[in-house]
Amino acid sequence: MIELPRRCRADRRELFRTMAEIRAFELASGRLWRQGLISGEMHLGIGEEGVVAGVMAHVRDGDAIAFDHRSGPPLVARGVPLEPLLLEMLGDERGLCRGRGGHMHFFAPDQLAAGSGIVGAAASLAAGFAFAAEHLRPGSACVAFFGEGAANQGMVLEALNLAAAWKLPVVFVCKDNGWAITVRSGTVTGGDLLRRARGLGVRARHANGAKVEAVYAEAAEAFARARAGRGPTFLHASCPRIEGHFLGDPLVRLVREPRREAPAMAPDVVAGLAARPGAPVGLRVRALARTSHTVARLGMGQLRPGRDPVARMRRRLGRRSAARLERDAGDRVEGALRRVLEMTGNEGGGRRG
Repeated sequence: MIELPRRCRADRRELFRTMAEIRAFELASGRLWRQGLISGEMHLGIGEEGVVAGVMAHVRDGDAIAFDHRSGPPLVARGVPLEPLLLEMLGDERGLCRGRGGHMHFFAPDQLAAGSGIVGAAASLAAGFAFAAEHLRPGSACVAFFGEGAANQGMVLEALNLAAAWKLPVVFVCKDNGWAITVRSGTVTGGDLLRRARGLGVRARHANGAKVEAVYAEAAEAFARARAGRGPTFLHASCPRIEGHFLGDPLVRLVREPRREAPAMAPDVVAGLAARPGAPVGLRVRALARTSHTVARLGMGQLRPGRDPVARMRRRLGRRSAARLERDAGDRVEGALRRVLEMTGNEGGGRRG
């Protein structure tokens, strides 16, 4: 058995405080995008708060972090000042990366933290960080955050293989929402991810990402193993992605507002069914039925209110206690947002069409 730290029991209030601040930051980022102040697609980590908070609670000075294009949550959890993060998303020279990275490519050298929009790159980055840590910072650990779709990338498999062969001190965190953008992950992924990792010699564990304390417990042992030189862990955490793959995801809009969205989509659907030439009508009808089934599964799955990790922890803490923590987190984020908008002269904002 690996000896766990003395204080390995989760502090619910601290975990919820982190989750609440991540949620408030992501909601604020979404508002900036809707106002037209952030360019391009906006990928939010709403729904991943339990995974990020549970893992990041074990990160300490000297540890390194690699993350995907949902860059805000791990850095908020790490305690990086909010103003540089917001300025970076706005493309301002005073941002974390002088406005050159945007929300998908946060980079914080002082925190040994780096993100990438390249799918699966976090695993390779973390393996490199871990190799350096062995020589430069013995006893340190590294963590990589990526989605289940990234697990099919060759660089992820290579990183897992080398981490196992060299017993690198790294924790690979796979955030699995069950969707590869707009298709079910199971339709494009063969086998089982836990067995796949074990086949490469990596210890593999699962945690329910909607339960932050479950993630915290699994991460505690993963980090203890890494620091003790016992090699890597693949932590598979199921979690919802409440805003879909990107903000404004059409499938999410259709589930949430069917009366408004369905009529707007109907003409294109009818035109597709009737177009000539094309596939046989029966095949088109079956394809439409499969699409309808996919939308229904989205509504019954990750968009169900009961899967929200913040709401779950709110109930465990109690309404009053949770409300105070959420209010404090919201005040911190809103204060930073207000200062940033004043600095950039965007108090009035804009509006995305």
